[in-house]
Amino acid sequence: MKLAEALILRADCQKKVEQLKQRLTASVKIQEGEQPPENPQDLLAELDQTLNDMAGIIKKINKTNSLTELEQGISLSDALAARDTLMLKRRAYEAVVEEASVRMDRYSRSEVKYYSTVNVAELQKQMDEMSKQYRELDTKIQEKNWTIDLLE
Repeated sequence: MKLAEALILRADCQKKVEQLKQRLTASVKIQEGEQPPENPQDLLAELDQTLNDMAGIIKKINKTNSLTELEQGISLSDALAARDTLMLKRRAYEAVVEEASVRMDRYSRSEVKYYSTVNVAELQKQMDEMSKQYRELDTKIQEKNWTIDLLE
């Protein structure tokens, strides 16, 4: 099995866990004289099994990411951390740009006037560069995911 396939299985397990939680919520409390739509004990057993399956998949994914090099001296785990922090940084810059770009209309001279304390154009240029770096790194990671086998 390729790493990308395991990632898809993990996502499927996560979706199934969410669905089971919703089904459990609908089945654990009923009005007197009614029957639950599904047996909560069966759903709990299915939830436990799904979580056990997911834990096994996650362990294999983590092992594969740690022991596989994306490039010389850079593991997949390191690349994933770099990609994720790059996206967090970009989102933080985006929030700054949005706040600094808000125009405040004044209706009289007595209202407070606001000025931006950052260079919005420069921050936008940096955001564009971060987006490019993110796309390039993500493409390398996705390519690697489809070419390497999942480690046991």
